[in-house]
Amino acid sequence: MATRRKYTSKRKKQTLISPKSFKWILGLFLLLCTIVFVYQKKDVVLYYLGFKYKHATLTANQRKLEDKRINEIVANHEGKIFGIDVSQYQGTIDWENLEAIEEQFEIKFVVVRATAGSKKVDRNFKKNWKNLSSTVYIQGAYHYYRPDENSTDQAKNFIKNVKLRKGHLPPILDIEKMPKGQSMDKLKEGLQNWLTIVEKQYGVKPIIYTGEKYFEDFLRDDFPDYLFWIANYNPWKEKIEDDYLMWQFTEKAKLHGVNELVDVNVFNGNVEDLKEVCIK
Repeated sequence: MATRRKYTSKRKKQTLISPKSFKWILGLFLLLCTIVFVYQKKDVVLYYLGFKYKHATLTANQRKLEDKRINEIVANHEGKIFGIDVSQYQGTIDWENLEAIEEQFEIKFVVVRATAGSKKVDRNFKKNWKNLSSTVYIQGAYHYYRPDENSTDQAKNFIKNVKLRKGHLPPILDIEKMPKGQSMDKLKEGLQNWLTIVEKQYGVKPIIYTGEKYFEDFLRDDFPDYLFWIANYNPWKEKIEDDYLMWQFTEKAKLHGVNELVDVNVFNGNVEDLKEVCIK
C-alpha cells in the first residue's frame, strides 16, 4: 500500500488591515482633513459661496476679507496694470474722483458695457462713454451676448451704438450663458458670425470675455486666434494665467466715486503692452 504524502498546510498571511478597510480609513482621513480645512477657512468659503453673484453691501468682515484678497493679488502682480469694468448697475459714476480705496491699485483702463442682445443699449452707456473720453484712462466697450438671439442683429446693435477710434481697446464680446434653444455648435457659429462682422467693421480682431470654466470647456479650442479676458473669483486663485489677456478677479471692489461694488481686472502686462493691443 502506498503511503500518503503529507503536505504542510499553507496558510495565507493575515494582514492587519484589509484593502477594503484601508480604503475606508483613507477616505475618512481625507474627509477629516477637508472638514478641518473648511472650518479653518469657513469665513472665506461661506463668503465665496454665498455672495459670488450678489452685488450687495458687504458686512464689515466680508469687506475685510475681500480687501485682503485684492491686496494680495495686487502684490502678486508687480509690473502689471489694473482696470475696472462698469455698466448701468454701477449707477452714476463720479469720474473725477474715481479711485480705489486706500490706494489698493491704480486704475489704468476702464471697460463699459455698451449693448446687450439684438436691441438693448445699456442705459448708462452714452453717459459713461462720453465722460470716460475726458479722462486719462484707456477705454473700451463690450457687448453682452444673448445666446438665443440673432447674432447678426447683435453685431449690428453694437456697431450702431459704439464708435471706436485709435487708442481704444478692441471691441469685446461677453459670452457667459448657455443656449436654451440651440446646440453649443450653433452657438459657436453665432459667436463667430458676431466676431467676423464686428472685425470687418472696426478693422481689428475682437476680444472675448467669459468665465474660466466656459473658456476651458467650450471656447479655448474653437477660438484659438482670439485674445481672452477671463473671469474667475475663486479665492484661492492667486495669479493670472499666461494665456489670459486679462483676469477679472473680483466683482466686489469698493471704489471712491462709485456707490455700488465694481469688477476689477489685471492686465497681463504694463501700460505699453496694453497700448499695443489697442486700435492703431
